[in-house]
Amino acid sequence: MRIIIGSDHYGFPLKEDLKQYLIELGHEPVDVGCQRADEPVDYPDVAVDVAQRIAHHDFERGILICGTGAGMAIVANKVAGVRAVCAHDPYSAERARKSNNAQVITMGAQIIGTALGRQLLDHWLAAEYTGGRSAPKVEKIEALDRLPRAGVKE
Repeated sequence: MRIIIGSDHYGFPLKEDLKQYLIELGHEPVDVGCQRADEPVDYPDVAVDVAQRIAHHDFERGILICGTGAGMAIVANKVAGVRAVCAHDPYSAERARKSNNAQVITMGAQIIGTALGRQLLDHWLAAEYTGGRSAPKVEKIEALDRLPRAGVKE
């Protein structure tokens, strides 16, 4: 599976570990930055890059890492067609896919360590969207993407 991964400087060490883990699992992660932990990077720049590539179907899944994971999720969800979920526990990571069909997972490097990050990836990568009772809800989310002005009703 082709996976795009990115982080800001706070998420750099976790990104590097998860990138290597993905390779060990047989995936082909594409790293869009940042490239150094000691050089500040604004997380919105990285999140938009990843989210746009997901929205254009260049990649099946995306991983974003910042200090808390929250900022990356907020930005990625601004891109139409993208569903990003911040996960810090295995159940949330799994349900992000099964219930929400989230193509992007975000994590907070200042909240979780590498062992938990790897565990979250395992759960998220193994899970597939189940539809069922969640399908009408996901369809409503997708309908918001089609509204003018990023979902704001006029």
